[in-house]
Amino acid sequence: MASDFEDNGVEHDADARVHEARLWMDNGWTARVIKNEDDDGWAVAMTRDGEREPALVGPWTMGRDKKNPKPLDVNAFNTLVKTASEVIRRHEQAVHAAMHKQFQVGTDAGRVLVTLDIVPDEFDPHALLAAQDEFGERLAQVKVRPDFKLTLAGAAAWVEAAYRKP
Repeated sequence: MASDFEDNGVEHDADARVHEARLWMDNGWTARVIKNEDDDGWAVAMTRDGEREPALVGPWTMGRDKKNPKPLDVNAFNTLVKTASEVIRRHEQAVHAAMHKQFQVGTDAGRVLVTLDIVPDEFDPHALLAAQDEFGERLAQVKVRPDFKLTLAGAAAWVEAAYRKP
């Protein structure tokens, strides 16, 4: 099915608009109605301009003849763009949540924000454990292993240990 998403080397003008029954290109997105290889139905693939893989692939409605797909229209395209954008947004949020943890730790001097940011470097993967005061001033930062697990108890212990490398 990957061949259905290829553009066969044809370069598309980013400002080009195509509004066809099975292909819509507009507002930075391409909707392509494709044959569903798993059954007799149809699917629609939504691809953001500049991306190789679709952000969303889902079933598409049959037309009145029960053989061919229903043609794309402006309302369907706008709904597909909204849905595909939401899929991308949720994926980005999940990646961010997996790569960033933070805890607030109360101290006699005030609240300290302890953060852990994973740096997925191909040659030197690591994480940065950092602390900042309630005014945003950096108190400490140390490089730790990328699999370092940050918990509230661990954050509090690091603060109490005067930010010594764990």
